[in-house]
Amino acid sequence: MATPEQRLAELGLEIPEVVAPLASYVPAVRSGSYVYTSGQVPMVKGKMLATGKVGAEVDAELAKEAARVCALNALAAVCSVTGDLSAVTRVVKVVGYVASAPEFTGQPGVVNGASDLLGQIFGDAGVHARSAVGVAALPLDAPVEVELIVEVG
Repeated sequence: MATPEQRLAELGLEIPEVVAPLASYVPAVRSGSYVYTSGQVPMVKGKMLATGKVGAEVDAELAKEAARVCALNALAAVCSVTGDLSAVTRVVKVVGYVASAPEFTGQPGVVNGASDLLGQIFGDAGVHARSAVGVAALPLDAPVEVELIVEVG
């Protein structure tokens, strides 16, 4: 059976550097068998993938890609406390926040960018509970923010 790292490589992806905290917090905390990540925005090499409200300045497809980037950044935060992704035994919960134009109601489809990637990486262990919430604004005008709770062995 392929490891999460092997699945990432098959997808042509790699875990990025941990995004530096934007305020007074740490990227992830381990408590017992769980790792809780702070919300991760779609930063790629220090730059935001996109900015603005989904349904206005950002279309749903770009926002879905941004959610995927957020998930990769969240996995980097997980690795910062576990050492590698093979320690993850289950993705328990995903919370996705979507900075939304008032009329935009496609938040679940946007957060699928994160959920689908986690399924590709972890298989059945990547099936999770989830919330997809529309919000007025996010830090740095990010269109999406994602946080994870994972179980580790």
